[in-house]
Amino acid sequence: MTDEPPLVKIRGIKLEGRSDETWNPIINGVDLTLARGEVLGLIGESGAGKSTLGLAAMGYTRDGVRISDGTVEFDGIDLLTASAAIKRDLLGKRIAYVAQSAAASFNPAHKLMEQHVEGPVQHGVNDRGSSEEDGIELYRKLRLPNPDEIGFRYPHQVSGGQLQRAMTAMAMSCRPDLIIFDEPTTALDVTTQIEVLASIRDIVEQYNTAAIYITHDLAVVAQMADRIKVLLKGDEVETADTRTMLSAPTQEYTKSLWAVRSFERPKKPAVSTGAVPVISVQNVDAAYGKVPVLYDVSFDMHSGRTVAVVGESGSGKSTTARCITGLLPPTAGQIMLDGEVLPADYRKRSKDQLRQVQMIYQMADTALNPRMSIGQIIARPVQFYLGLTGAEKRKRVDALLEEIELEPTEYYNRLPSELSGGQKQRIGIARALAAEPKFIICDEVTSALDQLVAEGILRLLARLQDQLSLSYMFITHDLATVRAIADEVVVMKDGRVIEQGDKDEMFRPPHHAYTDLLLSSVPEMDPDWLSNLLAERGVDNIGDAAVDKM
Repeated sequence: MTDEPPLVKIRGIKLEGRSDETWNPIINGVDLTLARGEVLGLIGESGAGKSTLGLAAMGYTRDGVRISDGTVEFDGIDLLTASAAIKRDLLGKRIAYVAQSAAASFNPAHKLMEQHVEGPVQHGVNDRGSSEEDGIELYRKLRLPNPDEIGFRYPHQVSGGQLQRAMTAMAMSCRPDLIIFDEPTTALDVTTQIEVLASIRDIVEQYNTAAIYITHDLAVVAQMADRIKVLLKGDEVETADTRTMLSAPTQEYTKSLWAVRSFERPKKPAVSTGAVPVISVQNVDAAYGKVPVLYDVSFDMHSGRTVAVVGESGSGKSTTARCITGLLPPTAGQIMLDGEVLPADYRKRSKDQLRQVQMIYQMADTALNPRMSIGQIIARPVQFYLGLTGAEKRKRVDALLEEIELEPTEYYNRLPSELSGGQKQRIGIARALAAEPKFIICDEVTSALDQLVAEGILRLLARLQDQLSLSYMFITHDLATVRAIADEVVVMKDGRVIEQGDKDEMFRPPHHAYTDLLLSSVPEMDPDWLSNLLAERGVDNIGDAAVDKM
C-alpha cells in the first residue's frame, strides 16, 4: 500500500428498503475503504446486506431501496451528489459490475458479442472492430470454448457457467478502475471456477484494478481478497486482512461461518438385489439439432436415495435431466419409470407420469413468477395434479409451507421479491412436492445460497426424503454437497458417464483421472491454495495443464 488516497471511501452508509410504505433498515452505518489494486471480500449469510453495500459503492440502489445517510466517494467524486451525466460516464467505464445471475442479466434477443461491445463503443474506449477483437481475447483469457465463435451465439445457446464468464469479460471490456463481483463463480464447476478465479486475479493485478468480491464461499474469498469484511443483518461484524481473518477471527459469528458444512448423511444400506429403480436412464444419446451432446448415458436411481451427478460445465448433467423430464427427447435409448418405459416427449406422457417427475431449479429468482403470490405458485400444481380446489387446496398449500418450515399466514400472500434467496428456494421445493412425486431433480439448488442457508436446505431435503421416500437426482458442481447428501455419484464429462458408484468408493483413491481433477480442484481455506495449485498445473496455461492431467 502507498500514501495514495483511497479509490473508494464510504463513511457511515445507511440504506433502507421499502415495504408497505414503511422504510426498514438494511445497512446500519457501515464504513468501507478500498485502495487501487486492492480486493476486499464481503461475506455473510443471506440478507446480511453484502450485495446492497456493493451496489452502494457504485452510488446505486435497487428499486425500493434508498441511501438515508452517509457518504460514498469514488476517486474523490461524491457519487451521492454527482449529476446523472457524471454517473453515466463512470458506470460501465470506470466502475463495472458482475452480477450473480448471468441468465437474468443478458438480453436474450441479442448475441453475446453485441452486448459485449456496447460498453466500450458507447464510452469511446474502442471502436466496434477493436472491441470485438478484445472481446475474443478476453473470452480466451477466461477459458471459454471456441473463443473466436462463442460471442456470436445467443445467451440461451451457452451453458450457465459459460454465460457467467462472458459477463465477467463484458465487465472487463473497458478495463475499469473498480469492479464489483457479486458471486461471480456461483454457477461454475470447480475446474472452471479455478480458471475464472485465476483470470480475475490476473486482470486485477495487471491493471491495478480495485475490486469488491461478494461471496458466500469462504474458500473462494480466501484466494481472492486482501482483506475480508464480515456483515450480519446490515452491521459490520469485523474486518481484517485475509490471513488474520482465517486464522484468528475475533467474533463468535465469524467463527460460526468458519464451522459450517458439518452436515453429512449417515450411510444407507445397499440397494436390494433385483430392486426396480424409480428412474432408469438406459443407453441414452441426445442432440441439440444435429449436434450430439449425450453418448450412451446409463445409470439408475432408487427409492429413498440420492444420486449426485457431477462434472464441469457442459458435461451433460442438465441435458440428462432434460431427457428424463421429456423436455429433450433422446435420439437413442430410453428412460424408465418404475420399470415402465416413459414416452420420450413430455407431451405424450400421462398426467400421472408427469406428476411423478418434478424439478427444483438452480435460480429461484428466475424460476418463480414474480407476479404471483407464494400461495398461488404452490397452489397451481396442487390443483393441476391433485384436483383440489377451494378450502382443500388452501389447506394443502398451508401444509406444504409448514413442511418447508415457513409459516403459512406469514408467507402465503407474499410475492417472491419479498423473500430471501433461501426462502425462494424453499418455495421451489414446496412447488415440486405439491405434485406428490416419487422423483425430484435438484439442479444446483444450493449453488446460489450462502453456506449457512445451503446447509439448511440440504437438511430440509434430507428430512423430506426420509419422510416421503423420495428419490433425488442431485446435479451439482459442489463436492462438499456431494459428500453431505449423496448415496451414489455419477461423474460426467463431454456427454459421457466416465465413472459411477457408491459415494465412499468414489471419494477413495484410485480415481479416474478426471474425477481426480475434480477432487483436487475444490478450494481450501488456505490463501496460498490457488497459487500453489496453478504452479502445480502450469501457471501460464492452466486450462491446458488441466487437460493434460486427464
